[in-house]
Amino acid sequence: MGEYILALDQGTTSSRAILFDRSGRIAGKGQHTFPQYYPKQGWVEHDPEEIWETERQAAAEAINCVPDARVLGIGVTNQRETTLIWDKKTGKPVYNAIVWQCRRTAQLCEELKARGLTDYIRETTGLIIDAYFSATKIRWILDNVPGAQQRAEKGELLFGTVETWLIWRLTGAHVTDHSNASRTMLFDIHRLCWDERLCRELDIPMSLLPRPVSNSEVYGYVQPGIRGLERLAGVPVCGAAGDQQSALFGQACFAPGDAKNTYGTGCFTLMNVGDTAVQSKAGLVTSVGWTVGGKTTYALEGSVFNAGSTIQWLRDEMGLVDSAPECDRLAETVPDSGGVVVVPAFTGLGAPYWDMYARGAILGITRGTKRAHVARAVLESIAFQVTDLMRAMQSDAGCSITTLRVDGGASVSDLLMQMQADLLRIGVDRPAMVETTAFGAAALAGLSCGMWQSLEELSALRRSQHVFLPRRRKEDCEAEYALWQRAVGRAGDWVQH
Repeated sequence: MGEYILALDQGTTSSRAILFDRSGRIAGKGQHTFPQYYPKQGWVEHDPEEIWETERQAAAEAINCVPDARVLGIGVTNQRETTLIWDKKTGKPVYNAIVWQCRRTAQLCEELKARGLTDYIRETTGLIIDAYFSATKIRWILDNVPGAQQRAEKGELLFGTVETWLIWRLTGAHVTDHSNASRTMLFDIHRLCWDERLCRELDIPMSLLPRPVSNSEVYGYVQPGIRGLERLAGVPVCGAAGDQQSALFGQACFAPGDAKNTYGTGCFTLMNVGDTAVQSKAGLVTSVGWTVGGKTTYALEGSVFNAGSTIQWLRDEMGLVDSAPECDRLAETVPDSGGVVVVPAFTGLGAPYWDMYARGAILGITRGTKRAHVARAVLESIAFQVTDLMRAMQSDAGCSITTLRVDGGASVSDLLMQMQADLLRIGVDRPAMVETTAFGAAALAGLSCGMWQSLEELSALRRSQHVFLPRRRKEDCEAEYALWQRAVGRAGDWVQH
């Protein structure tokens, strides 16, 4: 009977589960997509029950791939900042989950800035005031669900980000790991606890909040009687991290200066900055990377809201391609974008701009513009946004980054990875096993339950599949990047406020 770790990877558009063996190989997997809800312009929601049900089904499928598997532990990784509040006794959500992309609380963020909280929030939480983070989403639910504030004050309700919700459904424990807690805008990343002043400023009862825990310890054990998961009863849930920190861990970025980018729905560039939280001066945020074995590692992070989702938009809303791979094939039929620049600010711009009022734009169109030019400009927009983040990161860190480790759905595109290497002028390293987010959660759980003994052992499991090196002339890349920056200036501050 083989020994395995099960990773639950709950993302923005699908719930996945992957079974890893001791060598880090995938032994089984399951995946289910779930609906996105857009009640108003700029609003994004999920149904918490659909999140749980699809994750439960994915887990059942993954373990059924190896009928005699002995699962030693379970790790959880998740879409971050997405906010859920539910009834402590019944487990029934009081409202849909408000997704990280949702911009409904932009006005409340302006009010917090007007109250002079910007510096305190940055110094305490490592974050900037933005609708992206969980705190204002909690406030919105308490304000807009009848009776929610009173019930929260009586201790009848529980808040959690998605990993909290899944761990609670599996074990009954109400906990959040340090990496997810550090994305709420309520967590002191230096003291590793909830900040009383911020909870008071937002009138959020502290009884609502989960207990902060390290990223690699036993949180609880799977309860018996969960349909399809009967074999997991009694297995410890013993590792958790937000998806981007999990990918940083899964990419074995264990040394200060190591950096990775995940090309998913959004793009997320993180760099390990060691055991001291570095405060960004270039528009990035600071988060807890992980706490393992009593030692906390911090990360600088830049977030791009729309990356892979821009390819989906090209396919689903514009109808210019039938599939994501077709975007690549079409883009390869032209040598460049013909001067077209796409700024995919559908939900505003993230780091380093932090412009909630920017909106998407296509610039430089001429009578000769073809579908292929737009497809190529979409891929370039992803590479340009990551270049924005990497330049800010190098400025903050004060050291040169020699390699960017990459993962996520769009990292399979050779064309995009080559564009990225050309723009950054460094190697872009794609691993042989691209499920690094799920593996990060598995590795954290595996360290806790004894599957793996050390970071060195985990590091040895990572293999490169291909390293893309710069090919194009630097001058040409710089000229295109300058055009991108001009285009961002045109798309910025578009919505009147």
